Amino acid sequence: MTQNPQTTDAPWLPSAPPDRWYLAYTKPRQESIAQDNLVRQAFEAYLPLYKKFKKTEQGPVALFEPMFPRYILFRPSKPDQSISAVRSTKGIATIVRFGFEPAQLHDDLVQRIRQLEQDRNQATLQELSNLKVGQTVRLKHNALGGVEGLIQSVSSKRVAVLLEILGRPTLVQLEHHQVDVTQ
Repeated sequence: MTQNPQTTDAPWLPSAPPDRWYLAYTKPRQESIAQDNLVRQAFEAYLPLYKKFKKTEQGPVALFEPMFPRYILFRPSKPDQSISAVRSTKGIATIVRFGFEPAQLHDDLVQRIRQLEQDRNQATLQELSNLKVGQTVRLKHNALGGVEGLIQSVSSKRVAVLLEILGRPTLVQLEHHQVDVTQ
């Protein structure tokens, strides 16, 4: 059986199976720049992001950060498009390779990453929080540091913790970052 030269996996030849993605290693914190420049060059580029909450004085704020820092997925948008131009794309440090062959991911794996990204990005703070009703937590507060209590409720801004203070149960409202889950 002879191999069709159009379907070879040689590193810098233009043809790759349409169900495959390549992986590029970006310069530090330049994933978005790399994505923009790959799209300008007519590549299909995918930068998986995940939702993270940052604590602010106004309460938690959702941020989106790269799921895989310094990595971006891309593939040619046309069958005859060479990936060699990616090496000199602004924001890209190199194409990830195994030996002389560029790393490739199957489309089904990329679709699973997209589904994970979508599920996480639609989740609320309560769903993403490791704080759950009924858990025992330890306070990180200066005055009450090390005191343990039981979580009664979790909201987007506060955690209600039941503490025993001076022999009496007391419900205290704290911010998420002020408690640690105990083992």
